Amino acid sequence: MFKSAINGFITAWKGMTLTIGHLFASKKTREITRVSDDNYFKKLEGTNTIQYPKQQLPVPEVGRYQLDVEMDDCIVCDLCAKICPVDCIDIESIKATEAIGQTSDGTTKRLYAAKFDIDMAKCMYCGLCTVVCPTECITMTNTYDRTVFELSDLVYEFSDMTKEEAEEKRALLEKQNAEKQAAKLAAMKKKEEGQ
Repeated sequence: MFKSAINGFITAWKGMTLTIGHLFASKKTREITRVSDDNYFKKLEGTNTIQYPKQQLPVPEVGRYQLDVEMDDCIVCDLCAKICPVDCIDIESIKATEAIGQTSDGTTKRLYAAKFDIDMAKCMYCGLCTVVCPTECITMTNTYDRTVFELSDLVYEFSDMTKEEAEEKRALLEKQNAEKQAAKLAAMKKKEEGQ
């Protein structure tokens, strides 16, 4: 019993010596360097942790962080929502009655984006949505710190169409479809009378 008490005291003494040694050895702040630099891990000896948010670690150029959508280039093809493994992209499209413009790469836009929401709380940052996008309008930015107090604040709404505008576009589409259907029925009736 006496031997185990001395062994416990020696173990505690070694641990405290190590802790106190690190406490007094850290006299300088950490320099921001890249991992690829020579002696990266040696430079960390005798330093404190970074003083965030005053200091920040460098963000890799190929890092995958927050998603961003350039709605002017989006053709609302829904491929990003279909490939998303966690279903964090919610898109609602309305068919246009005519071509509504072109993207920066010349693709004709024929759908309105009534809703284009991305829930970053669900996103697993895999980047599949950016790969499949034909117009490359959805990208991953280098912004990684989006601290919020409410979970609902992590749902980013990219569509700039109001509910009233969406209802107006739906009404125009229904009107056009009704006119096409009436013309089709009139043509069928005329064809039957001609026989």
